[in-house]
Amino acid sequence: MKKDEKKIWFLGLSSFFNDIGSEMIAPILPFFITALGGGGIAIGALSGLREGLASIVKLFSGWYSDRVGKRMPFVFLGYFTSIIFRFLLVLSNSWQTILTFMSLERFGKARDAPRDAIIAVSTERHGHGFGIQQMLDTSGAILGSILVLFLFWKFQLRFKTIILIAASLSIFSLAPLIFVKEPKTIPAKKSLFSGIKYINKELKYFIFVASIFTLANFGLYMFLLLRAKQITGSLITAIALGVLFNFIWAFFTIPFGNLSDIIGRKKVLIMGYALLFFVGLGFVYSSSLNYLIVLFILFGFVYAITQANQRALVSDLSGKMKATAFGFFQFVIGIVAIAGGVIAGFLWNISPEIMFIYIALIAALSTILLLFVKSS
Repeated sequence: MKKDEKKIWFLGLSSFFNDIGSEMIAPILPFFITALGGGGIAIGALSGLREGLASIVKLFSGWYSDRVGKRMPFVFLGYFTSIIFRFLLVLSNSWQTILTFMSLERFGKARDAPRDAIIAVSTERHGHGFGIQQMLDTSGAILGSILVLFLFWKFQLRFKTIILIAASLSIFSLAPLIFVKEPKTIPAKKSLFSGIKYINKELKYFIFVASIFTLANFGLYMFLLLRAKQITGSLITAIALGVLFNFIWAFFTIPFGNLSDIIGRKKVLIMGYALLFFVGLGFVYSSSLNYLIVLFILFGFVYAITQANQRALVSDLSGKMKATAFGFFQFVIGIVAIAGGVIAGFLWNISPEIMFIYIALIAALSTILLLFVKSS
């Protein structure tokens, strides 16, 4: 293993521990919200707000990281912020408070753009590098999902007790950061707007395409869990399907990252975008557990194909101000996620089937637009 690639593994380990806590909380959030009187729009708003409000911080943290030539202070502060607001979530007594704390918790995602910039300069095999980080991140999600499933099934713990345990486990995400040496970065003395203007038009077009895709893939996971509970009548079964989804995502992320290094990002991403179209259609007609198992597996492949490789393509197309490019990408995606979540929540209240038809149509449109991306 090359010396610089060790940074990717340590950053991945931080993501691993962070996602244990995150994924212990995420599967119970829609049910916690409904237990406190929130409906489909509240869940849709949370799906979007978790990424949307944090996106503003991602943009500024990415740009300022380039400007000062530092990465690690932003990474550490991001993880620390997430831990604090997870502890505060235990105090929630209304669905509005849940939305507030979980939105503020996502401001910890300010770590993402500087972290991704470190990964980008630590290896020339971007698909492989981002695949490692995503694999460890999602492996933590698997363990978190299994833990929350066990705590519900074996001990029947309350939502708040599980959240407290999750927040406590998240503290371990800070330890691996001690071993990540600050990379040498030349400060880029550009203003935020100059930095954004510096981004080339090929990358800007891809960000536009990815934002359209995000209208369909905005935080869809929560709605899939709700749909699974509707069909099976079991919260335990819904969470178990979430574990299956995360397992597929983690296991196949590195292989699809390696594949994109060989045949190109665009060809691999087209498969992922198109697959979401079939997942959306599948949920329109889902009516049994066996059907749900297949759909959750396919949704796991969507994430294994798209999540790391979208960031790898941003790295390929970005110039010297990589953190600014990642920040702008994550900013746009996050803002669009708010709209996508609200639209989906509104459609869900009308009919889940109508919402899934909308998901399928947007996925089809984004697949067509992706054909015109210029990429190796």
